[in-house]
Amino acid sequence: MKYSLRQLQIFLAIARYENISRAADELHMSQSAASSALQTLEQAYDTNLFSRSGKTLKLNATGITLRDKAQVLIAQADEFEQALEGLSDIGHIKIAASFTIGNHLAVSYLAGYLSQHPQAKVDINVGNSPDVAEQVLNYEVDIGMIEGEIHHRELELIPWRQDQLRVFCSPDHPLAKKQRLSDSDITSARWILREPESGARQTFNKALAGLVPQLDIYLQFKHNEAIKKAVEAGLGIGCLSEIVLHNNFKSGDLVPLKLPKRDMTRTFYFALPKNRHRKVAIDWWMQQCRNADT
Repeated sequence: MKYSLRQLQIFLAIARYENISRAADELHMSQSAASSALQTLEQAYDTNLFSRSGKTLKLNATGITLRDKAQVLIAQADEFEQALEGLSDIGHIKIAASFTIGNHLAVSYLAGYLSQHPQAKVDINVGNSPDVAEQVLNYEVDIGMIEGEIHHRELELIPWRQDQLRVFCSPDHPLAKKQRLSDSDITSARWILREPESGARQTFNKALAGLVPQLDIYLQFKHNEAIKKAVEAGLGIGCLSEIVLHNNFKSGDLVPLKLPKRDMTRTFYFALPKNRHRKVAIDWWMQQCRNADT
């Protein structure tokens, strides 16, 4: 065997950052040592794994093919090491979740997971769905949790649960008494929505197909709480997951509005890299999420 696991770790880090210096920082080694390790790996097999442009390195066709295989080997080596140390059931896991899931669901599942695996280290990163998908594809996390479909040939989506978007306004808004909105109401209202890249916005646009070009989109925010505050202040009407709005509807701070014949149902997905060795902890986490919803 002409390669080492350390060389594969360095190869994967450089592939993730497309920069030797940043990869070396992550691995707590010098830039020259990282560069030398990559060079030794390539020379051992008389091949190049990257296309080089200045300090930027991008995987070439060979590198892309070998990246998944290297990731599988590293994951298996990690599990083997844990087994040797008697720690195979610890359940360490890195998770990336979209805003609604990360702030309102994933954290609630954490207690159940840690009760079963008390020594586990769980990292949860929160961002919008495209950010989560990118972290999964770059092997920065073990699993992603997203609010809509993202199509990528290297991404596997596993349906998990259904969600419903709800349109809402403040109790003092003129539409609060009407409750059911006509197309005229929809196009004349000022809207406060999530950013265009978000899963919520994609579902909203699909549900209101045909009317979207006529909408008055007054404000756009990345965070659900900012949208709720703006709607509470009477700046317009909004649309978010009913998971986010449940307590507000219950307290009367916000009022739900009905859009007849507009389907705002969507699916939440687990996102994983295709053909990657799956850690046992990933299956444990997915099972915990499913059990919590039943």
